[in-house]
Amino acid sequence: MSSVGLGAAGIFSSSQLNTSAAKSAAVKHPNILLIITDQQHAGMMSCAGNPYLKTPAMDRLASQGVRFDRAYCGNPVCMPSRFCMMTGVLPSRIGMEKNGQANVPPGILSHAMGNVFRSQGYETVYGGKVHLPGDQSKGVTAYGFDSLSNDEREDLANACRNFFQQSHDKPFLMVASFINPHDICYMAIDAYTKANSKPPMFPNSSRERECLAEALQLPAGMSREEFFKSVCPPLPDNFEIPPNESKAVRDSDWRDFRRYVQEHWSEEKWRMHRWAYTRLTERVDSHIGVVLDSLYESGLDENTVVVFTSDHGDMDAAHRLEHKSMPYDEATRVPLIICQPGVADEGRVDRENLVSTGLDLMPTLCHFAGIEIPKALPGHSVKPLTSSSSVDQPWRKTLVVENERSRILISNRYKYAVYDHGDSREMLIDLEKDPGEMKNLAVDSDFTETLHNHRRLLKDWYQHYGEVLEERFIVV
Repeated sequence: MSSVGLGAAGIFSSSQLNTSAAKSAAVKHPNILLIITDQQHAGMMSCAGNPYLKTPAMDRLASQGVRFDRAYCGNPVCMPSRFCMMTGVLPSRIGMEKNGQANVPPGILSHAMGNVFRSQGYETVYGGKVHLPGDQSKGVTAYGFDSLSNDEREDLANACRNFFQQSHDKPFLMVASFINPHDICYMAIDAYTKANSKPPMFPNSSRERECLAEALQLPAGMSREEFFKSVCPPLPDNFEIPPNESKAVRDSDWRDFRRYVQEHWSEEKWRMHRWAYTRLTERVDSHIGVVLDSLYESGLDENTVVVFTSDHGDMDAAHRLEHKSMPYDEATRVPLIICQPGVADEGRVDRENLVSTGLDLMPTLCHFAGIEIPKALPGHSVKPLTSSSSVDQPWRKTLVVENERSRILISNRYKYAVYDHGDSREMLIDLEKDPGEMKNLAVDSDFTETLHNHRRLLKDWYQHYGEVLEERFIVV
């Protein structure tokens, strides 16, 4: 986990590098390409075994790098998750648990991703969706980036291509932040407003609705009967509401449109939601394909570390839920693929280690870039885990995900969640026997010892990482 300290002067002197010096520095300090999608759960890739979509660009990365199967976001909502990714600290550090503005202290911004890399001589650019807290007039510049493109779709992919075609005398850090499959959100929102004769939410989101309408179309020439019989994804095995689910789960971020679709959508509607979700994921995969093709055509792939992830997932009909923000794996577990030039064990899948795409992303990118990891970051570099020769090295046994009014701890086998309200406010899941998270063992007396142990592990985790676990999340 050690990294190379470079001193305050950064990688380069103030004078412009000549060609040979630039080439020499590039070998030691590779380019970094970070690709982020929005609202894509870990199972929404064909390389993850999903037979209902094809994601050739994501699969290509997985075949050339390492895919981490147990990667979790810092918080399963856009803004707090993205804040965690860009700063390497938990969103609770600034009192953020859901979307909404929050003050970001200068001390945290000083170790924001772009500011760290820029101080060490990197060219830093950011394109696409931002959705970060802080001074909105500054946008990504507050986090240390120049804006590459405000588009979140095709034009962003083209902007990446244009950037790769230019000459660069410094290594670069590029963030390409695409919007999809987030457009799926509008299916439930619009169903609710239409059924209740309400004005549309987000009335200016015309492009999002156009893409969703395209995603909802059936294959040309196929009858509806044949479509549902052989093409449309079935309901998931964990479609029903868990019989002993903590009431607090649905008290948190429980919006009218969520209640409406749970109570009124037919099984066909839920399956159409799953169908559109796969099509929107394929759409963003095509944009990622443009980025990767242009990277390879430019020859920059030989010295570029590519990292692919998403800010959070989508419930995808599990437990009769859509959208995000829930403690379940569909919302919290996300894709993470790391592809580095010359990796010896291409195509490996790490199914054991618990990785945080929030806390661990910054240390990992710094480690690959050969720059010093800021001491303020509590996470760890995943770089050692990308080599099969290091699979036995020590790694964390527990991981925390924060959520609106709750805290979640994942251990090797169990998931524990505690809410700050309600009579039955704890959840304990045996992920080994119950991967669909259908049985809450917190109400089972046979698991009292396991429950107490995970209460302790949650407190220990916060103490170990120097964070604060508020009293409202401590059960005695």
